Amino acid sequence: MTWVGRRAAVTVVGALLMELLQSVTAGSAAADIYLKRDRYGVLHFTNVPTDKGYQVMMREPLPSSRRPSVGASGSTGSSFVVDSRAFDPIIAEVAGRYQMDRALVKAVIKAESGFQPRAVSPKGARGLMQLMPGTALLHGVRNIHEPSQNIEGGVQHLRMLLDRYGGNVPLALAAYNAGENAVDQHGGIPPFPETRDYVWRVLQFRQQYLQQYIQQAIARGQ
Repeated sequence: MTWVGRRAAVTVVGALLMELLQSVTAGSAAADIYLKRDRYGVLHFTNVPTDKGYQVMMREPLPSSRRPSVGASGSTGSSFVVDSRAFDPIIAEVAGRYQMDRALVKAVIKAESGFQPRAVSPKGARGLMQLMPGTALLHGVRNIHEPSQNIEGGVQHLRMLLDRYGGNVPLALAAYNAGENAVDQHGGIPPFPETRDYVWRVLQFRQQYLQQYIQQAIARGQ
């Protein structure tokens, strides 16, 4: 298949994914996610691996487990692993109001804080979506560590960035991580290893959550 053909195929698959996503309710089942890259370089995600070529990419933690390390963005705070499903109703409600992809919102939370509401980064970013105090103030967040308020502010900010960059998700994510000025100055994703890694991780997490939602929709016969 030519590159043009592959790109067209990815576009069609992406459209189908989004169509399926629209039919999925807010619930989310815990499941390990496996990844395989085929001979064309295409990534395949599943929670039911069919051959030995799949490798574990993400495990859904048990609610009572302890995690000795800090959050996904180097944040400090609670040392407990939080079941990511606990925030699904809030994510679905807020994302729906702002016409946002809830898989993207959940992916940002995973990359930013690892679902730790009390997380605080070395730079002072706080909560699930790691809002800086100025950003929280901009979006009317009073209790920055309260999950619903933090997600509300984070989704508002991400919506603002998506609108600023014409719906370009990678640019919006880069701006969420490094700031709009850095993206504007470099005319794209800044050449910062941290930012480029961040964008890649969020997009991978988003794909994993999309795959989970699709599997759930199929299991429910939707």
